[in-house]
Amino acid sequence: MYNRAFARAISFIKITKTIMASSIEQVRHSFAHLLAAAVEALYPDSKNTIGPAVENGFYYDFEFTSPISEKEFGKIEQKMREILKSWETFEGAEVTADEAKARFVNNPYKIELINDIAAKDEKITLYTSGKFVDLCRGGHVESARDMKQDAFKLERVAGAYWRGDEKNKMLTRIYGFAFNSKEELAAFLTMQEEAKKRDHKKLGKELKLFSISQLVGSGLPLLQPKGAMLKRVIEDYLWDLHKDRGYNRVWTPHLAKEELYVTSGHAGHYMEDMFSVFGGTSKEKFYLKPMNCPHHMQIFADNQWSYKDLPVRYFEPATVYRDEKTGQLSGLTRVRSITQDDGHLFCRVSQIGQEVSTIVDIIKEFYTTMGMLEGYWVRLSVRGADRSKYLGSDEVWNHAEGALEKAAQDNHLNYKRGEGEAAFYGPKLDFMFKDAIGREWQLATIQCDFNLPERFDLSFVNEKGEKERPVVIHRAISGSLERFMGVMIEHFSGNFPAWVAPVQVKVIPVGEKHEEKAREVVAVFRKANVRAELGGGTDGFGKRIREAKTERIPYFIIIGDKDIEAGKVTLESRDKGQVGQMTVDEVLNTITGLINSKA
Repeated sequence: MYNRAFARAISFIKITKTIMASSIEQVRHSFAHLLAAAVEALYPDSKNTIGPAVENGFYYDFEFTSPISEKEFGKIEQKMREILKSWETFEGAEVTADEAKARFVNNPYKIELINDIAAKDEKITLYTSGKFVDLCRGGHVESARDMKQDAFKLERVAGAYWRGDEKNKMLTRIYGFAFNSKEELAAFLTMQEEAKKRDHKKLGKELKLFSISQLVGSGLPLLQPKGAMLKRVIEDYLWDLHKDRGYNRVWTPHLAKEELYVTSGHAGHYMEDMFSVFGGTSKEKFYLKPMNCPHHMQIFADNQWSYKDLPVRYFEPATVYRDEKTGQLSGLTRVRSITQDDGHLFCRVSQIGQEVSTIVDIIKEFYTTMGMLEGYWVRLSVRGADRSKYLGSDEVWNHAEGALEKAAQDNHLNYKRGEGEAAFYGPKLDFMFKDAIGREWQLATIQCDFNLPERFDLSFVNEKGEKERPVVIHRAISGSLERFMGVMIEHFSGNFPAWVAPVQVKVIPVGEKHEEKAREVVAVFRKANVRAELGGGTDGFGKRIREAKTERIPYFIIIGDKDIEAGKVTLESRDKGQVGQMTVDEVLNTITGLINSKA
């Protein structure tokens, strides 16, 4: 799937991540200071603001008097290396607010930060390296020798509002990569190059999977026939994994009255991310649903349930809508129309463990098939310190978090606690998977919810003939189907396994006189539910072969004079090259066997 250099890069990153993880944040934060020092030296009229460490590197936000571009990175990097030679350490000093303001008298951004820190009665510290001084809380390398001059690289320029508020001034953000060594940086850049080749936006266009129309709107992708087929195949496979495990399919509309979301709590905690809809005839106000769970609560509520009926399990691959920020939208991986392979099950507290086990089994089977199970881990997402963000009492939350952590332990999941990562209505298990080039994605999720049953007054009749409150477990296996498709396109680099490929076989006649036979073969494959296409037309044979390879179709069949004389066809594989002459039945059996086994 990738070359030796790339394989070596992956191996190196795995080793160095383990060895050097303890200091990498300090290294990256220190490089942010170095960038600010270089910009201050080269552009004395600029104003630096803030610069944290981020995944794989750092950034710093600046106000420039005139725009800069990535063409100037060479000059900035050279200045960074020059300055680094004069640095020895980062010396911190606690100062008063007035002393700090005197140091940054011409920088309104630093003055604002100083005032905020002083208002919180927190200490104000300045850090000095060489001749450069910055306002900072700390977290640097002990010695500048730990910052290798060949272990960083500036990445790109982007716009960023001051303090993330679009009402504030737009600043220039410079991103950079930083690692502990030249070798680790080189390995990462190799991975980046591979990621560019696999970019789902690029491949999605080349393979005719999806389109983005500005007339339709940002974040609202249009699936081409092949993309729609890819989505359908994933959706059908997900249903196959659920249909024999007690799930029933349901369907809910795309919008609802505001009252539904007042009851569910979304109106108080999620309204700014929702789209409102006004009825031209009815004059009623509706909201496009941001989640399916409130609708599913209503389906459960419209039935009389006994404890013998539980668990009740609903499955719905439904599209929801969220007003994601325009600047964060990207291809299929960040959209506003989100098709979730959603499921909600209603059970007793005593049944939580078994239900989570069943869901974990589905998750493991799905990601084993996709080749992404190796090295996965799970984040137990719980509440943060600010309790105002969450629905429900401490007692309910403690119960839910405890139940989910016990289920994680009972299922021997490799989990870590994620403070402040819970949904506003309950804790969750977020499953983290790696793709073929080692990037990590949060995909599947299991959420335990004691709040919505309370808010919707759901109940069933227990053994004593009394009403009892169920627990709701929310679960999604692929998460968003659009996002998963984007991940999958990049994971397979567009070379989909035969079972999931939108077109599984292309039948290519050598010349016009062979086209009738080719059509007959296509018909045989389609009758056997194999997605086959005819590769005919007026283009030359060589061009039609190249097109089949460019489209990354798993198998193509060639029919010429010698094939017809032998009563056979010639089979070629995208991954293995020419297989040879076979009868149509032999080819059909070979391909359907691979499809059915999801090899």
